[in-house]
Amino acid sequence: MKPREALSGAAVLLAVLAIGLLALTNLSGVTYSAFSSAAENPGNSISTAADFSAPLVTTAVIGKSSGGAVGAIKPGGTYYAYANLTEPGNPASGISSVTSNLSAFDTGIIATALTAGSYTAAGVSYGYRSALLTADTPKPDGTYAYSFATSDLAANTRTQTGFNVKVDGTAPSASDIQTSNGGSIAGRPEANDTIVYTFSEAIDPESILAGWSGVAANVVVRIDNNAASGSNDRVTVYNAANTASLPFSSVNLGRNNYVSANRTFGLTGTKSTMTMSGSTITVKLGTQSAAGTTSSSGAPMIWSPAAGPADLAGNAISLTARTEVGLSDTEF
Repeated sequence: MKPREALSGAAVLLAVLAIGLLALTNLSGVTYSAFSSAAENPGNSISTAADFSAPLVTTAVIGKSSGGAVGAIKPGGTYYAYANLTEPGNPASGISSVTSNLSAFDTGIIATALTAGSYTAAGVSYGYRSALLTADTPKPDGTYAYSFATSDLAANTRTQTGFNVKVDGTAPSASDIQTSNGGSIAGRPEANDTIVYTFSEAIDPESILAGWSGVAANVVVRIDNNAASGSNDRVTVYNAANTASLPFSSVNLGRNNYVSANRTFGLTGTKSTMTMSGSTITVKLGTQSAAGTTSSSGAPMIWSPAAGPADLAGNAISLTARTEVGLSDTEF
């Protein structure tokens, strides 16, 4: 082969390689890089760096604007949609938009935008939140679906379904009140006895006590002696500082012979505790300030909720009093 012909063949080969590399860089915005030395790329292979995946919603929730429990709203109630996202692109090009279709329970809200930021709902952090929105009213009680649409800066898009919220327009109420003996003497209020408050549905613990999640919390229980006035003894649950009564807790014990004077339980010594499970709150008595008396007979208790407690959707509790269910018995 002549030198001129060899040079011409090499030039053609270089031209073909250049055209091939140019074509590779124009595939849907994908960037390819070739390495000429084993030090740069020991396998002498072509590496890719592309974003072919749209942002993914990993967690999402509907939370009422008043805070507290999430996942339920009432008809006409105000709320936010929250979401956390990841971008699985390699490398990620950046999130362009996040919208949510909430029209199943909020007519016309087909693609409301969620804004990036730092938000918290029920103690969980979220990176995106909608503007303040208002649910339809009237709206039948039930579970309603909503969805998300996401896109990134590489024009990848994704629609995700399978998210649900409960719409609840029914007010909760007092359902039953019971006591049980956990101490040494039946019929006498003392440490380890319990009072169980049962509601018609689960109550938002934040509406009982600010910051409460439902796990065991210290409280002070008071039993007031009303014999002198001819009234029945009464139970009230206070916060741990003994400065404010909790709004669910007032109970008429049906008789006036459980204590001979006002008593506290859990103010000193072993604390009284309050725990929520489902639709019940169980109060366990702590150390009593002085011994009570022992009642050998009983009468039905009457539980009178006060304003304040609300269900998970934000419906305020009915203030109708509830009489203890079952036969008359001695409490504690």
